[in-house]
Amino acid sequence: MSEINGGKLTVDALIEKGVEMIFSLSGGHIFPLYDYAENSSIEMFVTRHEQNAVFMAEAWARMTGKTGTALVTAGPGFGNALTAIANAYMANTPLVLISGVVGLAASETLDLQDMRQLPVIEPIVKKALCCQKTERIPEFIDMAYRNAEAGCPGPVYLEIPIDVWNGSVTADMVKKPVTHVESRPVDRSGAKSLMELIEASERPIILAGSGARYADAGEELTEFVEKTGIPIFTAQVGRGVVSDTHPLCFESSTVIRPGAAFDAVATTDLIILLGNRISFMYAKGDVFNPEAKKVQVDINQAEIGRNCSVDLGIVSDVKEFTAELNRLVEEAGSGESLEQKFSSWVETLREKDKEQKGIAAFNWQSDNSPIHHMRICAEVNGYLDREDDIVVSDGGDTQVWMSMTRTIRSPGHYLESGLFGCLGVGLAYANAAKLKFPEKRVCLVTGDGSIGLNFMEFETSIRKNLPIVVVICNDKQWGMIRHAQEVKLGRIIREGSEIGMVDYHLAVEALGGKGWLVEDPSGIKPALEEAFACGKPACINIVTDPEPISPGSIALASMGGVDVSKFFGQ
Repeated sequence: MSEINGGKLTVDALIEKGVEMIFSLSGGHIFPLYDYAENSSIEMFVTRHEQNAVFMAEAWARMTGKTGTALVTAGPGFGNALTAIANAYMANTPLVLISGVVGLAASETLDLQDMRQLPVIEPIVKKALCCQKTERIPEFIDMAYRNAEAGCPGPVYLEIPIDVWNGSVTADMVKKPVTHVESRPVDRSGAKSLMELIEASERPIILAGSGARYADAGEELTEFVEKTGIPIFTAQVGRGVVSDTHPLCFESSTVIRPGAAFDAVATTDLIILLGNRISFMYAKGDVFNPEAKKVQVDINQAEIGRNCSVDLGIVSDVKEFTAELNRLVEEAGSGESLEQKFSSWVETLREKDKEQKGIAAFNWQSDNSPIHHMRICAEVNGYLDREDDIVVSDGGDTQVWMSMTRTIRSPGHYLESGLFGCLGVGLAYANAAKLKFPEKRVCLVTGDGSIGLNFMEFETSIRKNLPIVVVICNDKQWGMIRHAQEVKLGRIIREGSEIGMVDYHLAVEALGGKGWLVEDPSGIKPALEEAFACGKPACINIVTDPEPISPGSIALASMGGVDVSKFFGQ
């Protein structure tokens, strides 16, 4: 009986799991997978740094709703992937990271790149696995993807020692399990209890998060808010599950965003969290009306009640749970009466939304030079006005300003780091978006600090012919750090907060892309038009006002037990 190599077993198992794209940087401990993937249906996309391979896999998962795959080599390659894995873990992104590792026979012999990898990564993944027998590789591949996707999604780590990968076994030694978990639990009694709370309320709101996105609950949620007239806000990866342009969607639930969010959470009498964690985004629950009833629906029981007591905790898949709510409304025939009942509440929020945006318009429309961040974000938001346009945001203050501005019409079409607050994600996310959706316009808005972290991914964009447009808000500093120092210390510690002027646009041109320097707000739109028309990876380097302090900087300055709620809503 002929023998099968471990590399081929791996590739065959990945194909069986539906993997089409692996993001990677090559290395000696992963040669066997490269060897057999080369002429397979799997495409290997190589980045300039392992961190970006994992970032790209994460963006792929957020956009498609399916598990992303990254592959890194042992030791330093594995170490370079850790920050990106932590980011995926905090964002509940379904992802499988496969890593090479020194051979079992060479462990503790001071072999090249020897490192105990499993205990390092275990705290920041859903599950950490090591396959120690060649014949079991298909089992471990199946186990990794099953765990990444089941229940609350998240990253899973699988390491395969090089001698296990290089091993060969006969077909009769190999088990090839293929398990697809399609479990969507729904708490029907919880749905009835929630409907009773809704009928008793006067000012309910829905806050939908990543659990709604990964459950693909957009259609059901839209139907529910239309049946009942309950206003909805979306959060983080859940942004776009109901379009910001829907008359009952009041955009982001982040309370620092100009609009109705702050007043809504402060005056509501019923908060319905659907797949949405009570994190620092809500000052850990401190911005919620203390008199309001709180209902939290999550597929992960451990998240229910974190940081804040809830009156009704429900363990359910958001899609199936919302479908059950729709059935109950239909059955009771209560939709029209609820819609009428909540109409004045919706109108109150619309007035507040208009008022707060009117105040913010001063900065969105500012003609000042140097240019205000929010003017840049408003220009990008206005230019990228198609439903399928993709905007990526990266940085400290820059990401805050962009999240306060972007209108999101489709799920998976606005990407930012999330709760981990990880800088440097932008180029990898944008490259992944253009790779997956080559027909769509992709724009990254980033800070001048964060762009430097993974700048050579511009070369990846050029080498792979991914014509993304990158807008750099260049205020010549680590803005969030500088402003946090000003707020907290009353002074600036210049070392570590100042960068100085960097001609990023010229560096991109040197690599083979196109670049523009913009110093006046009137030049932003023409630069966007030229950049998207040029057909190459493009950099618009915009000289930005270093003085405005974002709400994110205020929150950063106030860490460590200081009450930050007083800063929200300004």
